[in-house]
Amino acid sequence: MPDAAIRPAVRLVTDGACSGNPGPGGWAFILSMGDHVKELSGGEAQTTNNRMEMTALLEGLRALKRPCSVHVVSDSKYVIDAFEQGWLSGWQRKGWKKVKNPDLWQAILQAAHGHTLTFEWVQGHAGHPENERADQLAVQARDAAAKIPQSPRSGPVGGLF
Repeated sequence: MPDAAIRPAVRLVTDGACSGNPGPGGWAFILSMGDHVKELSGGEAQTTNNRMEMTALLEGLRALKRPCSVHVVSDSKYVIDAFEQGWLSGWQRKGWKKVKNPDLWQAILQAAHGHTLTFEWVQGHAGHPENERADQLAVQARDAAAKIPQSPRSGPVGGLF
């Protein structure tokens, strides 16, 4: 694994949006290194805001092709505190018991492997240009996800069978 001092330094701005909680949601990230910028977003018809915030981080990390020093900018205290307050290591030690979204947390840890992460919290909807752009992309993805017809449930209806 390359030494952290020679890893490319990238900036990863993430955001999630949800209409209702749960409800249709969207996620977005802006990945930048120098003049190079990549924006990506997606959505789900039925999700939560925290899942969208986490998915934005996950997909941003997955977009990296080699180990990097990643400066994550997010308006999600939940995501940042999970790393900075040591919650993730505690959840791992306890076998992910009573943790919401363990699937995403485990995927994020796997995607983060090999990278060096630092975090910066920004107030959402407070005029931070990159956060506002990520929010705009996440809201567009949420609105698109809300228009996708939900497929009918398969299996028993109402738990009667």
